[in-house]
Amino acid sequence: MADLIIRPATEADLPAVGSITVEAYVADGFVDAHDNYASVLSDAESRFRDAELLVAQDESGTVLGSVTVVRPGTPYAEISRPGELEFRMLAVSAAARGRGVGEALVRAVFAKAQAAGATHVVLSSSEKMVAAHRLYERLGFTRLPERDWTPVPGVNLVAYACGTPL
Repeated sequence: MADLIIRPATEADLPAVGSITVEAYVADGFVDAHDNYASVLSDAESRFRDAELLVAQDESGTVLGSVTVVRPGTPYAEISRPGELEFRMLAVSAAARGRGVGEALVRAVFAKAQAAGATHVVLSSSEKMVAAHRLYERLGFTRLPERDWTPVPGVNLVAYACGTPL
């Protein structure tokens, strides 16, 4: 997508990031707008403070999506280990789906991992997020079943890893 800009989020982006993240998860049926996890998804301020938040914007400056980049041992880390970079809460607005925004954000994570000297990028994803899994697999991620986990009863997360592209 030629008019797409990936950049670090600013404080001004946080309301849009929170809204888009909740919208994406609710629209796909992964959470209810009133679930506890919806409040976590909407809290872009905490992700901005405790992780690295990237946004995708179009040439007009409209935020189209975001991803949270996480280092091992930090507050948002789930499965990452030393030498790895993790990402979470990849979300694209409904209006921007199918335009390569999610892929561009993941590629930006690869660039961050390479710059940090990480050997792998890892993530956890709901077993229900089949469309996201197709994207991850197309970009070279493979399943990491030994790191699958269940944060709360009834929510099963599957793990993926990808070596950092050169």
